[in-house]
Amino acid sequence: MSAVAVRRPSRRKGTGLGLVAWLLGIAFFLPIAWMALTSFHSEQDAATNPPSFAASLTLDGYREFFGAGGGASPWPALINSAVASLVSTLFVLALALPAAYALSIRRVRKWTDVLFFFLSTKMLPAVAGLLPLYLFAKNTGMLDNIWLLVILYTSMNLPIAVWMMQSFLAEIPVAVIEAARVDGARLPTVLTRVVAPIALPGIAATALICFIFSWNELLFARVLTGVVAETAPVFLTGFITSQGLFLAKVCAASLVISLPVLAAGFAAQDKLVQGLSLGAVK
Repeated sequence: MSAVAVRRPSRRKGTGLGLVAWLLGIAFFLPIAWMALTSFHSEQDAATNPPSFAASLTLDGYREFFGAGGGASPWPALINSAVASLVSTLFVLALALPAAYALSIRRVRKWTDVLFFFLSTKMLPAVAGLLPLYLFAKNTGMLDNIWLLVILYTSMNLPIAVWMMQSFLAEIPVAVIEAARVDGARLPTVLTRVVAPIALPGIAATALICFIFSWNELLFARVLTGVVAETAPVFLTGFITSQGLFLAKVCAASLVISLPVLAAGFAAQDKLVQGLSLGAVK
């Protein structure tokens, strides 16, 4: 009887926590579901207050977003966002992996100070560096250039990537790396064939976060680009005009622009959970 009495509270506690998790998940999902439903309504139905859930569905918002009504095509902006996000993420991983290796496994002197320096670079407000970056881009002829965004996104995401990957690489057994070095493996081989496969969940989590930060960035893209290097978030702001805010078309555009991030998160969800939970259980 005592054993049964001990088990019941734990089961009730687990059920309560599960119910809270479901409620939080539904609360976070409701805005996305609302946006998706509004995107399939006409502008007249989308503007009603309170909204009508039984309104007829239509694809007019998506047709207008993709330029069926004579508007600008979103494909150049989507391609620019994909190029800037993917290329900058690859550069970040290529630079962060050896840096994290030097800070976690083959630790340099005063490595904690180095980590604090990386983190301190994120304390500067982005708007504080906007004018110097604009003047630099103007004087070098890199305004409205997609490669300027690649360089900026790489430098912006590199500190957080090094910080994250340092904690992931610190969980790798040193004996495995020492065994590879005894067998004659050089540093590039150790990084690519020993460290990277073991830390793959952490690398995937870092890559996903860097990709999301780059894809969603608006401030620098808005100021430093024009027509050629316009990204998807900048293209989305063009739907706010002097004629008003067209909710159905904005929701359709927001859903389409959010799909790459949602798809990447869904595809890498197992690696993301493994990566973010590294070091949680000793």
